[in-house]
Amino acid sequence: MPFTPVLHSEWLKIRTLRSLVVGLGAVVLVTAAFSALAGLDNSGDGSGSGNADFDPLFSAFFGVNFGQIAAITFGAQAVSSEFQGGALRLSLAAVPRRGRWFAAKMTAVGLPVLAVGLLTGCVSLAVGRAVLGDRANGMSWAEGLRGAVGCGIYLALMALFAAGLTALLRSGVTTLSILIPFLLLVSFVVGDMSGNAADLLPDRAGQVVLHGTRDGLLGPWAGLAVTAVWTSAALLAGWWGVHRRDA
Repeated sequence: MPFTPVLHSEWLKIRTLRSLVVGLGAVVLVTAAFSALAGLDNSGDGSGSGNADFDPLFSAFFGVNFGQIAAITFGAQAVSSEFQGGALRLSLAAVPRRGRWFAAKMTAVGLPVLAVGLLTGCVSLAVGRAVLGDRANGMSWAEGLRGAVGCGIYLALMALFAAGLTALLRSGVTTLSILIPFLLLVSFVVGDMSGNAADLLPDRAGQVVLHGTRDGLLGPWAGLAVTAVWTSAALLAGWWGVHRRDA
């Protein structure tokens, strides 16, 4: 079967599952809501708007820290559904070439999150500027545009990262049990203890693009490139799991 109809069938699976559609909407709502809350705090990102460390760009996109949870949940659920009730056997019966099926599945996961992520970036930027008011004067429109685009790419990469791990582990619950504590707790603890080495972690590297000023090893696009390497490794591992194991 050609790639296009395979992709179409995988997209139909996603858009007909209400939990996945709701998950995509949650990416926008959660990110915008927490960005607004961060902006309403007079301290913005916790450093104080009068402090030299205050970063209005990151304050506007602060909600990505929480919106990414919805993105990785979407990626994990979209793939884990294939390992329930023998769904994967049916998928591979229709598409015997496992590599083609896997590529279609990951494309069907990545493209919607990229589109929703770009929308999320624009909404967060608008909400952040409105809530920050005069405190947003230090943020240029070029930085805002970079943040909005970077937000979309980052969320798509994290969703694919979760999808690849789920294909390897064959469990969305296991994937989320690893990634959610890592993103919310471990990454910050490791970052505080290891210095610049933590900049190479997938979440910290990718979020450099959301900072106006940041001291570290990576620049904005180099950080996203590091996250892309992590995602590629997860996708390769997921492909190996699908290719080598029985359905």
